Amino acid sequence: MQSFADTLGQVFKAIAANKLRSFLTMFGIAWGVGSLLVLVGLGEGFRSGQKRNLARFGNDVVLMFNGTIPAVANQHTGMRPYQLTMRDLADMRQLADVRAATPELSRSDLYEVSQWANTSSHVMGTDTTYPVVRNIPVTEGRFLDQNDVNERRRVCVLGFKTANLLFPGHPRMGETITINGTAFTVVGAVDKISRGDFDYDDRKIYIPITTMMQLFPLKGDNVPEDALTSIQYQPALKGEVIPAKAAVHRVVAKNHGFDASMKDAYQEWDTVTEMKMVGAIFTAMDVFLGGVGIVTLGLGAVGIINIMLVSVTERTSEIGLRKALGATKRSILTQFFWEGLLLTGVSGAIGIGGSALFMGALQALLMGKMPGWDPPRLVPWSAAVAMLALVISGVAAGLYPASKAAQLDPVEALRREN
Repeated sequence: MQSFADTLGQVFKAIAANKLRSFLTMFGIAWGVGSLLVLVGLGEGFRSGQKRNLARFGNDVVLMFNGTIPAVANQHTGMRPYQLTMRDLADMRQLADVRAATPELSRSDLYEVSQWANTSSHVMGTDTTYPVVRNIPVTEGRFLDQNDVNERRRVCVLGFKTANLLFPGHPRMGETITINGTAFTVVGAVDKISRGDFDYDDRKIYIPITTMMQLFPLKGDNVPEDALTSIQYQPALKGEVIPAKAAVHRVVAKNHGFDASMKDAYQEWDTVTEMKMVGAIFTAMDVFLGGVGIVTLGLGAVGIINIMLVSVTERTSEIGLRKALGATKRSILTQFFWEGLLLTGVSGAIGIGGSALFMGALQALLMGKMPGWDPPRLVPWSAAVAMLALVISGVAAGLYPASKAAQLDPVEALRREN
């Protein structure tokens, strides 16, 4: 009885006898596997890049801005503007569906000066809850505390780019800057938040909300003294904003005298909905790109079956001679089966290894250099799908030609030599 080692030896000899054909066949499979993994990895790179962008902003954050109330639902005529106020904030903080809420009063028309430079940043009035809702990585000093808010202190925390503009290469903790001529003491500095050229969050200066309302309130007709630019909050249930939004809408509608069902009256944006939308888009992309890769693998499997059938035809006399000398159908079947499986398995391993090296090189060269996008990375589930497809392809590529070879009559096979 022929041993497994002898069978493998004959398989390797048969593959080596047709080097170019074997190489082209293996290249097709390796290219298909590599394409599948790189395409899926590309989609996952976009997904992870967007997730990281949103994580820099904050987790489960809903931003509500000042809005306009339509005179009639779904009509954009006769719109009446309203301003969010500290009363709205206080009422939101009482809601069971809201985990945390923070105020924001922002102005970009103020002028900041230090002893080394000057700039015009986004001055933000807020309170101690701002780092709870938003991502504010303080690297020097501290953020605003409750005493700053209660006593209307003239202290500030500098964003990353603002700190470097006002204090280029100089210490800033305890130093003084002026905002429209009013002196403020620097008590903290924030690490870089923005990515790429969009540096809005890095050009901020944070001061107590009470100080902001006293010195730099919003301007305009019929604007309340405690008017805010926005209120930002987190839902009580992580990843679920619908109940929180509904509760907040009821509060705002009641305080400003309109029907809570008027959806056009609210101006808001949230990271939860954005993340779900991004996830849906890139899941569809993964399915599409994965499908393209699997089709490529399928074509490679068809190619292997074709090559194996040609091999059976070319080696008809060899098969007849082996059967005449006592080789069983099983041994013939086993040899051709392992030949197809080996071609598929080795080429698939080369494809997986090559794509992993390629994506690893891209990770090393491009990570963090393209805002909103991470380089493709090897995704475990796509590698598992590729391996499963390879096993199926290998079995299909080896089994059918092998059964054709095993069924040849030895006399007819020997007769075909002439």
